[in-house]
Amino acid sequence: MKYTKLGNTGLIVSRLSFGSMTFGNDPSLAAVYKVTQEDAQTMVDKALDAGINFFDTADGYAGGQSEIMLGKTLAKRRQDVVIATKAGFRTGQPLTQAGLSRRHILYSCEQSPKRLNTDYIDLYILHKEDPYTPLEETLEALNSLVVTGKVRYVGFSNWTVWKAALAWQMQRERGWAPFCNGQLYYSLLGRDVEHDMVPFMQHAGIGMTIWSPLASGFLSGKYTRENLKDQDNRLAGFDIIPYDRETGFKIVDVMKEIAAGLNASPAQVALAWLLSKPVVSSIIVGASKIHQLEDNLKAVDITLSAEALKTLDDLTQPAIQYPHWFVQNMADPLHKETLGAR
Repeated sequence: MKYTKLGNTGLIVSRLSFGSMTFGNDPSLAAVYKVTQEDAQTMVDKALDAGINFFDTADGYAGGQSEIMLGKTLAKRRQDVVIATKAGFRTGQPLTQAGLSRRHILYSCEQSPKRLNTDYIDLYILHKEDPYTPLEETLEALNSLVVTGKVRYVGFSNWTVWKAALAWQMQRERGWAPFCNGQLYYSLLGRDVEHDMVPFMQHAGIGMTIWSPLASGFLSGKYTRENLKDQDNRLAGFDIIPYDRETGFKIVDVMKEIAAGLNASPAQVALAWLLSKPVVSSIIVGASKIHQLEDNLKAVDITLSAEALKTLDDLTQPAIQYPHWFVQNMADPLHKETLGAR
């Protein structure tokens, strides 16, 4: 395993982290929540043996079952690992049990440690934006959790860049615990974060962790044009990531060629590509079967050549957006010549 610091903190985490979203048995999302406690223990033990020290869950996964099961699997190793959990999605019928109000954040941070069987949370992440709660209220509540020792570090997930940047600036101005982590979707099929989020996070010293690095398994190469709509595959029951399927298959075909030359799998190539990005601290790998986890764990041993990286970068380059094309095209020519094109 390889390790790095999470953003600009001193917290050392494994470059691959283990995601327990699949833990549990909940018909609300049967295509995802299907790992038993026994299989969960096997997977966590495999991850620990591989050197993973970073584990991710959320209070909204399988109605809290994921936290409970992860807590059980890590009971004997709690002091050896970093546990991240999240809050923000609905966890009950009452109106109060969702969002990022002070009430719900404090309530959620009382419940999650009970399910995880721990006294504190290493990394507490705001799972999504809340358009109905003042940002200052959310951030003040989050800071209070750090001050009281219930939480060690804080982060955000699935936020727009303007709100994340505003929040970070507010935290700095008020002396509150700042975001050190952003958990975001990033893959060869989805590079939207590169437009604005990556530059902001690099400027702020915030480490990125990646969810769904294989685009819900599509980049593993196991899907074909023929079996894509089979009712027993994951995408048939959990398909939330937008991308053009035909473009996806063309990308996978190129990944397979690169993988063949490295005696690797397409999934390992997709993960190795992400590991080459400086902003990425850790990639969350989850699985519903042990062989999937075993394959993903080998990605840390894959080094893509400069040629392979360029091929993948060029193939998946997102279209430049306004005002970025204006900024680039209208940069002063004499300054570019004098200072070097950027």
